Amino acid sequence: MTVLKIDSSARVEGANSRIITDYLVQQLGQPVIERDLVKNPLPPISPQDLVGVHGSHQDDRASLQQHLAMSNTLIAELQQADTLVLGVAMYNFGVPAYLKQWVDYVCRAGVSFRYTQNGPEGLTGVKRAFIVTASGGTPIGGDWDFASRYMEHICCFLGITEVVHIDASGSKGSPEVVIASARQQIDALLAQPEVEEA
Repeated sequence: MTVLKIDSSARVEGANSRIITDYLVQQLGQPVIERDLVKNPLPPISPQDLVGVHGSHQDDRASLQQHLAMSNTLIAELQQADTLVLGVAMYNFGVPAYLKQWVDYVCRAGVSFRYTQNGPEGLTGVKRAFIVTASGGTPIGGDWDFASRYMEHICCFLGITEVVHIDASGSKGSPEVVIASARQQIDALLAQPEVEEA
């Protein structure tokens, strides 16, 4: 029973999403694998190598082999976890570029998902995901939110059947209020037996 925690806020200190993901992981009380996409950014990838990673090409090109190795590492982190905690900082209504790059690394046909007659089937084995989305003034789940819904789709694509949203919007106002509200959401969710036992 392991948690994989992904943080993506460009603010390393005092970011609402980071404070909330830390709190959530503490409440879950499971061993944690941490992946900070800002403190430890993923390497830049060329268009040619990106295509090669998506297709798991068996090319001897050194740069492609390095990116495939990184992709394998990130997918292995997913496969070790039963719970995924995503700290999503919303920028310009979407996810940060470095979180999108993580998505591009972990979505690989035949490795983290496969195509079937009934559509894509996720292969990661992760059971549930908590998506903590922090925004300035954009309401989470609203028409202008292309971050939390996108990450929910990615989670389902990877085979995660239970996706829970934590609303951390409103950081242009009082951060203390946003954080307190998110903690209340987490406490209420974890108090529910069906979530706690998932």
